Parts: sequence; C-alpha cells; structure tokens
Amino acid sequence: MFHWLEKHPFFFAVGVFVVIAFAGLVEILPNFAQASRPVIGTAPYSTLELAGRHVYIKNSCNACHSQLVRPFKSETDRYGHYSLSGEYAYDRPFLWGSKRTGPDLMRVGNYRTTDWHENHMKDPASVVPGSIMPAYKWMFTNKTDIDTAYAEQLTVAQFFSVPYNKEVPMKDGSKKVVKMGSSVADANALALAEAKVIAADMKDQDVKDAVANGDIPEIVALIAYMNSLQ
Repeated sequence: MFHWLEKHPFFFAVGVFVVIAFAGLVEILPNFAQASRPVIGTAPYSTLELAGRHVYIKNSCNACHSQLVRPFKSETDRYGHYSLSGEYAYDRPFLWGSKRTGPDLMRVGNYRTTDWHENHMKDPASVVPGSIMPAYKWMFTNKTDIDTAYAEQLTVAQFFSVPYNKEVPMKDGSKKVVKMGSSVADANALALAEAKVIAADMKDQDVKDAVANGDIPEIVALIAYMNSLQ
C-alpha cells in the first residue's frame, strides 16, 4: 500500500491531509470546548449590570477601552492576571477591543471604586490629569433601560442556558445565585435594590434622590457593570 502511495503523490497528499485533520480535531476541539466553559468565579450579569453593559456599548466605551489582558508581563503588571477564554462565557458580544486610547478595563472592578467612577464620568480630567476622555454628564440624568436588559436575560437563559437562579461556584468555594426576575416588574425591583447599594456610595444628591424615588440613572447601571469586571 505504501509503495502504491509513493507512486501516486496526489493520493499520498490527500492521505496526509486526512490524518493531520483528524488528529487536529481530536486534539484541538476538546481543549477548545473545555477552555470556553465558564471558569470558577465567573457569574452571569445581574439585571442592573447587564443594563450597564448596554450603556457602555451605547456610548462606545469599547471604542477606546479594551477588555482583554494579554499574557505579557507589561500587561499583567498593570492590569492583573491575563484573560482566560472562559471568563467571557456570558459576554454577548465580546468586548475585547483592538485599540487602547484609554486603559484596559477587564479587571477595573479590582482597583477602582464607585465614587472614583462617579467623579471620572462627570469630569475625567479632574481625576486623571491630561485625560482626553469627554465627560458623560447625561448619564447622571438619563434613565436606565431595565426592560431591554431583562429581555436579554430571558433570551440567553432560554437559548444559551445561562444559569440564572442557579448556584454558580466562586473562587473561595462558596456558591453565588444571580437572580432573574419572573416578570418585568420583578426585574425592575431587583435592579432597583442593587441600584440603592450603588447609590449609597455615591455623592451626587440628584442621583441619590432619583434612586430613592424608584428611578435608576444610567450612571448607576454603568458603575454596577464596571464594578463587576474583575
């Protein structure tokens, strides 16, 4: 057989291709599937966090900020552990980015606080001298679209089996349950409860009053999302 293949290089090439392709499938696909599964400590976004992610995308924050720490010392020294594919299991779409006008935000929740984000979004240059980032003052008055975030939760739970209302393992060995409302009203109530916790650490009185009256300014949702990036 091998003598015959040596005399027919075309079939020999086809045979080599088939063997390599099969070996690649056997070796690569299982590892790829395993790496794509949620890593321990990665939980689905809450309703408010997901709404904040919508605000982030709507204002094109991903055009200037990446969410991908590459495995280089210069990156890990500044931003923390390099990114793992399983950390993006619940991201639709991915916000890896290809340009950094501003710093990477993949783990910004580990080193920035609620009041820092509040001041930074209101007047970036006062927090980071020389910053060319514009102020996003309208976020302090625009109302967050919770209904759309809830609709996305329902979609990903049904079609992608995102584990809402189920226990998710965390790095410290504990279990976390991210609740999803059973109705639009329930979702708004869950988001408002989370918003009150965020607003308690903010200084803007108008934002505090809005949340106390049952409204959620976009800045509160955005901060909830930023705090979740760890």
